[in-house]
Amino acid sequence: MTRYVGRFAPSPSGPLHFGSLVAALGSYFQAKANHGDWLVRIEDLDPPREMPGATEAILEALRAYQLHWDGEVVYQSERHHLYQAQIDAWLANGDAYYCQCTRKQIKQHGGYYPGTCRDKGLQEGAIRLKMTKPITHFLDQKHGSMTISAALVNEDFIIKRRDGLFAYNLAVVLDDIAQGVTEVVRGADLIEPTGRQISLYQILEQPEVSYLHLPLAMDNNGNKLSKQNHATAIDIQNPKPALLHAMMFLGFDIPESIKSSNLSDILRWGCDNWRIEQLPLEIEITP
Repeated sequence: MTRYVGRFAPSPSGPLHFGSLVAALGSYFQAKANHGDWLVRIEDLDPPREMPGATEAILEALRAYQLHWDGEVVYQSERHHLYQAQIDAWLANGDAYYCQCTRKQIKQHGGYYPGTCRDKGLQEGAIRLKMTKPITHFLDQKHGSMTISAALVNEDFIIKRRDGLFAYNLAVVLDDIAQGVTEVVRGADLIEPTGRQISLYQILEQPEVSYLHLPLAMDNNGNKLSKQNHATAIDIQNPKPALLHAMMFLGFDIPESIKSSNLSDILRWGCDNWRIEQLPLEIEITP
Protein backbone atom coordinates (compact mmCIF):
# COMPACT_ATOMS: atom_id res chain seq x y z
CA MET A 1 0.00 0.00 0.00
CA THR A 2 1.08 3.59 -0.66
CA ARG A 3 2.37 5.32 2.45
CA TYR A 4 0.06 8.05 3.70
CA VAL A 5 1.40 11.56 3.15
CA GLY A 6 -0.50 14.58 4.45
CA ARG A 7 0.41 18.24 4.68
CA PHE A 8 -0.34 21.59 6.27
CA ALA A 9 0.12 24.48 3.86
CA PRO A 10 -0.43 27.92 5.39
CA SER A 11 0.08 31.22 3.60
CA PRO A 12 2.33 33.76 5.39
CA SER A 13 -0.26 36.52 5.48
CA GLY A 14 -0.17 36.56 9.27
CA PRO A 15 0.50 34.40 12.34
CA LEU A 16 -1.47 31.23 13.07
CA HIS A 17 -4.89 31.81 14.62
CA PHE A 18 -7.40 29.36 16.10
CA GLY A 19 -8.86 28.43 12.72
CA SER A 20 -5.47 27.61 11.25
CA LEU A 21 -4.58 25.64 14.39
CA VAL A 22 -7.69 23.52 13.79
CA ALA A 23 -6.56 22.86 10.20
CA ALA A 24 -3.03 22.03 11.34
CA LEU A 25 -4.25 19.62 14.02
CA GLY A 26 -6.79 17.94 11.75
CA SER A 27 -4.18 17.25 9.08
CA TYR A 28 -1.60 16.22 11.70
CA PHE A 29 -3.87 13.74 13.49
CA GLN A 30 -5.13 12.24 10.23
CA ALA A 31 -1.55 11.71 9.02
CA LYS A 32 -0.24 10.25 12.26
CA ALA A 33 -3.32 8.07 12.86
CA ASN A 34 -2.57 6.55 9.44
CA HIS A 35 1.12 6.07 10.38
CA GLY A 36 2.10 8.52 7.67
CA ASP A 37 4.18 11.63 7.12
CA TRP A 38 3.01 15.16 7.88
CA LEU A 39 4.61 17.81 5.70
CA VAL A 40 4.64 21.58 6.02
CA ARG A 41 4.61 23.82 2.95
CA ILE A 42 4.61 27.61 3.04
CA GLU A 43 2.36 28.89 0.27
CA ASP A 44 4.08 32.22 -0.33
CA LEU A 45 2.65 32.83 -3.79
CA ASP A 46 1.24 36.31 -3.24
CA PRO A 47 3.87 38.76 -1.90
CA PRO A 48 1.49 41.76 -1.68
CA ARG A 49 -0.61 39.85 0.86
CA GLU A 50 2.29 38.52 2.92
CA MET A 51 3.25 39.92 6.31
CA PRO A 52 6.95 40.40 7.12
CA GLY A 53 8.07 37.76 9.60
CA ALA A 54 4.90 35.67 9.23
CA THR A 55 6.67 32.58 7.90
CA GLU A 56 8.96 32.26 10.90
CA ALA A 57 6.07 33.10 13.24
CA ILE A 58 4.06 30.22 11.75
CA LEU A 59 6.93 27.75 12.10
CA GLU A 60 7.65 28.98 15.64
CA ALA A 61 4.01 28.42 16.57
CA LEU A 62 4.06 24.86 15.20
CA ARG A 63 7.17 24.16 17.25
CA ALA A 64 5.59 25.66 20.37
CA TYR A 65 2.58 23.36 19.95
CA GLN A 66 4.98 20.44 19.33
CA LEU A 67 3.54 19.82 15.87
CA HIS A 68 6.77 18.48 14.41
CA TRP A 69 6.77 18.06 10.66
CA ASP A 70 8.55 15.43 8.58
CA GLY A 71 11.25 16.42 6.09
CA GLU A 72 12.14 19.93 5.03
CA VAL A 73 9.73 22.84 4.78
CA VAL A 74 8.89 23.59 1.13
CA TYR A 75 8.42 27.19 -0.05
CA GLN A 76 6.34 27.88 -3.13
CA SER A 77 8.38 31.02 -3.81
CA GLU A 78 11.30 28.72 -4.64
CA ARG A 79 9.31 26.68 -7.17
CA HIS A 80 8.26 29.31 -9.73
CA HIS A 81 10.38 27.72 -12.44
CA LEU A 82 8.44 24.47 -12.12
CA TYR A 83 5.07 26.19 -12.41
CA GLN A 84 6.27 28.18 -15.42
CA ALA A 85 7.62 25.07 -17.14
CA GLN A 86 4.21 23.42 -16.95
CA ILE A 87 2.46 26.55 -18.20
CA ASP A 88 4.89 26.83 -21.11
CA ALA A 89 4.17 23.22 -22.07
CA TRP A 90 0.42 23.87 -22.06
CA LEU A 91 0.80 27.08 -24.08
CA ALA A 92 2.94 25.25 -26.62
CA ASN A 93 0.41 22.49 -27.21
CA GLY A 94 -2.64 24.74 -27.14
CA ASP A 95 -4.05 23.58 -23.82
CA ALA A 96 -3.64 27.06 -22.31
CA TYR A 97 -4.11 30.54 -23.71
CA TYR A 98 -3.87 34.24 -22.87
CA CYS A 99 -6.96 36.15 -21.78
CA GLN A 100 -7.51 39.89 -21.46
CA CYS A 101 -11.03 39.90 -20.03
CA THR A 102 -11.49 42.21 -17.07
CA ARG A 103 -13.33 41.39 -13.86
CA LYS A 104 -16.04 43.81 -14.92
CA GLN A 105 -16.57 41.94 -18.19
CA ILE A 106 -16.73 38.60 -16.41
CA LYS A 107 -19.17 40.01 -13.87
CA GLN A 108 -21.45 40.90 -16.77
CA HIS A 109 -21.60 37.17 -17.56
CA GLY A 110 -22.80 36.29 -14.09
CA GLY A 111 -19.34 36.18 -12.54
CA TYR A 112 -18.16 33.19 -14.56
CA TYR A 113 -15.79 33.28 -17.51
CA PRO A 114 -17.53 32.12 -20.74
CA GLY A 115 -14.40 31.36 -22.80
CA THR A 116 -14.29 34.71 -24.61
CA CYS A 117 -10.55 34.65 -25.44
CA ARG A 118 -10.17 30.92 -26.04
CA ASP A 119 -9.63 31.20 -29.79
CA LYS A 120 -8.28 34.75 -30.12
CA GLY A 121 -4.59 33.83 -30.20
CA LEU A 122 -3.60 36.62 -27.82
CA GLN A 123 0.03 36.99 -26.77
CA GLU A 124 -0.35 38.63 -23.36
CA GLY A 125 -2.67 38.82 -20.38
CA ALA A 126 -3.70 36.30 -17.77
CA ILE A 127 -3.22 32.65 -18.74
CA ARG A 128 -6.15 30.24 -18.62
CA LEU A 129 -6.19 26.45 -18.88
CA LYS A 130 -8.74 24.88 -21.18
CA MET A 131 -11.14 22.76 -19.13
CA THR A 132 -10.93 19.36 -20.81
CA LYS A 133 -11.67 17.23 -17.73
CA PRO A 134 -14.70 18.80 -16.02
CA ILE A 135 -15.52 17.49 -12.55
CA THR A 136 -19.16 17.54 -11.42
CA HIS A 137 -18.68 15.98 -7.98
CA PHE A 138 -16.09 14.48 -5.66
CA LEU A 139 -15.97 12.26 -2.58
CA ASP A 140 -15.17 13.86 0.76
CA GLN A 141 -14.01 11.45 3.48
CA LYS A 142 -16.43 12.98 6.00
CA HIS A 143 -19.27 14.47 3.97
CA GLY A 144 -19.59 11.92 1.16
CA SER A 145 -20.41 13.00 -2.38
CA MET A 146 -20.03 16.76 -2.89
CA THR A 147 -21.51 18.46 -5.98
CA ILE A 148 -19.54 21.16 -7.79
CA SER A 149 -21.32 24.36 -8.82
CA ALA A 150 -22.53 23.88 -12.41
CA ALA A 151 -21.13 27.27 -13.42
CA LEU A 152 -17.63 26.23 -12.32
CA VAL A 153 -17.53 22.81 -13.96
CA ASN A 154 -16.64 23.90 -17.49
CA GLU A 155 -14.91 27.19 -16.74
CA ASP A 156 -11.41 27.73 -18.17
CA PHE A 157 -9.69 28.93 -15.01
CA ILE A 158 -6.66 31.16 -14.52
CA ILE A 159 -3.31 29.47 -13.88
CA LYS A 160 -1.21 32.65 -14.03
CA ARG A 161 -2.54 36.06 -13.21
CA ARG A 162 -2.21 39.18 -15.32
CA ASP A 163 0.23 40.58 -12.73
CA GLY A 164 2.55 37.60 -13.22
CA LEU A 165 1.67 35.74 -10.02
CA PHE A 166 0.97 32.02 -10.26
CA ALA A 167 -2.51 30.83 -9.36
CA TYR A 168 -3.17 28.85 -6.20
CA ASN A 169 -4.90 25.92 -7.93
CA LEU A 170 -1.96 25.23 -10.23
CA ALA A 171 0.76 25.55 -7.60
CA VAL A 172 -0.98 23.47 -4.95
CA VAL A 173 -1.61 20.54 -7.29
CA LEU A 174 1.89 20.54 -8.79
CA ASP A 175 3.39 20.68 -5.29
CA ASP A 176 1.14 17.96 -3.87
CA ILE A 177 2.13 15.72 -6.78
CA ALA A 178 5.83 16.49 -6.33
CA GLN A 179 5.67 15.84 -2.57
CA GLY A 180 3.72 12.61 -2.93
CA VAL A 181 0.73 13.85 -0.94
CA THR A 182 -1.99 11.20 -0.78
CA GLU A 183 -4.71 13.10 1.09
CA VAL A 184 -5.55 16.78 1.53
CA VAL A 185 -7.05 17.74 4.90
CA ARG A 186 -8.13 21.38 5.09
CA GLY A 187 -10.94 23.73 6.06
CA ALA A 188 -14.37 23.62 4.47
CA ASP A 189 -13.79 27.07 2.96
CA LEU A 190 -11.62 25.33 0.35
CA ILE A 191 -14.31 22.93 -0.88
CA GLU A 192 -15.11 25.06 -3.94
CA PRO A 193 -11.70 24.81 -5.71
CA THR A 194 -11.53 21.04 -5.14
CA GLY A 195 -13.21 20.27 -8.47
CA ARG A 196 -10.66 22.34 -10.38
CA GLN A 197 -7.81 20.66 -8.56
CA ILE A 198 -9.13 17.19 -9.36
CA SER A 199 -9.44 18.30 -12.99
CA LEU A 200 -5.75 19.24 -12.91
CA TYR A 201 -4.80 15.80 -11.64
CA GLN A 202 -6.69 14.25 -14.54
CA ILE A 203 -5.26 16.65 -17.12
CA LEU A 204 -1.77 15.89 -15.79
CA GLU A 205 -2.61 12.15 -15.84
CA GLN A 206 -1.70 11.79 -12.18
CA PRO A 207 -3.50 9.74 -9.52
CA GLU A 208 -5.94 11.86 -7.55
CA VAL A 209 -5.60 12.43 -3.83
CA SER A 210 -8.45 11.99 -1.36
CA TYR A 211 -10.00 14.95 0.45
CA LEU A 212 -11.20 15.64 3.97
CA HIS A 213 -12.70 19.05 4.73
CA LEU A 214 -12.83 20.16 8.35
CA PRO A 215 -15.49 22.33 10.04
CA LEU A 216 -14.72 26.03 10.01
CA ALA A 217 -14.05 28.06 13.12
CA MET A 218 -16.27 31.13 13.16
CA ASP A 219 -16.43 34.24 15.30
CA ASN A 220 -19.52 35.34 17.19
CA ASN A 221 -20.69 37.34 14.18
CA GLY A 222 -20.70 34.26 11.96
CA ASN A 223 -17.54 35.22 10.08
CA LYS A 224 -14.80 32.72 9.38
CA LEU A 225 -11.76 33.18 11.59
CA SER A 226 -9.08 34.35 9.19
CA LYS A 227 -6.11 36.64 8.91
CA GLN A 228 -8.17 38.92 6.66
CA ASN A 229 -10.73 39.24 9.46
CA HIS A 230 -7.94 40.04 11.95
CA ALA A 231 -8.27 36.80 13.92
CA THR A 232 -6.19 36.79 17.10
CA ALA A 233 -2.90 34.92 16.95
CA ILE A 234 -2.69 31.76 19.07
CA ASP A 235 -0.66 31.94 22.28
CA ILE A 236 2.73 30.31 21.83
CA GLN A 237 3.83 30.95 25.42
CA ASN A 238 0.97 28.95 26.95
CA PRO A 239 -0.20 26.61 24.18
CA LYS A 240 -2.16 23.99 26.14
CA PRO A 241 -5.51 25.86 26.46
CA ALA A 242 -5.76 26.56 22.71
CA LEU A 243 -4.59 23.04 21.88
CA LEU A 244 -7.29 21.45 24.04
CA HIS A 245 -9.90 23.89 22.71
CA ALA A 246 -9.01 23.06 19.11
CA MET A 247 -9.09 19.32 19.82
CA MET A 248 -12.54 19.61 21.39
CA PHE A 249 -13.63 21.64 18.37
CA LEU A 250 -12.55 18.65 16.26
CA GLY A 251 -14.82 16.36 18.26
CA PHE A 252 -12.48 14.89 20.85
CA ASP A 253 -13.94 13.96 24.26
CA ILE A 254 -10.78 14.47 26.28
CA PRO A 255 -10.47 12.78 29.71
CA GLU A 256 -9.42 14.98 32.63
CA SER A 257 -6.29 12.86 33.07
CA ILE A 258 -5.21 13.76 29.54
CA LYS A 259 -6.05 17.45 29.97
CA SER A 260 -3.57 17.61 32.83
CA SER A 261 -0.81 15.93 30.79
CA ASN A 262 2.00 17.66 28.90
CA LEU A 263 1.65 18.63 25.23
CA SER A 264 3.53 15.60 23.95
CA ASP A 265 1.24 13.17 25.78
CA ILE A 266 -1.88 15.09 24.73
CA LEU A 267 -0.87 14.91 21.08
CA ARG A 268 0.03 11.24 21.36
CA TRP A 269 -3.38 10.54 22.87
CA GLY A 270 -4.97 12.54 20.06
CA CYS A 271 -3.21 10.47 17.40
CA ASP A 272 -4.33 7.24 19.08
CA ASN A 273 -7.95 8.36 19.43
CA TRP A 274 -8.51 10.31 16.22
CA ARG A 275 -11.56 9.23 14.21
CA ILE A 276 -13.04 10.98 11.19
CA GLU A 277 -16.48 10.00 12.51
CA GLN A 278 -16.04 12.31 15.50
CA LEU A 279 -15.85 15.44 13.36
CA PRO A 280 -19.00 17.57 13.62
CA LEU A 281 -20.99 17.77 10.41
CA GLU A 282 -22.05 21.35 10.89
CA ILE A 283 -19.80 24.39 11.00
CA GLU A 284 -19.33 25.38 14.63
CA ILE A 285 -18.86 28.76 16.26
CA THR A 286 -16.07 29.36 18.73
CA PRO A 287 -16.85 31.13 21.98
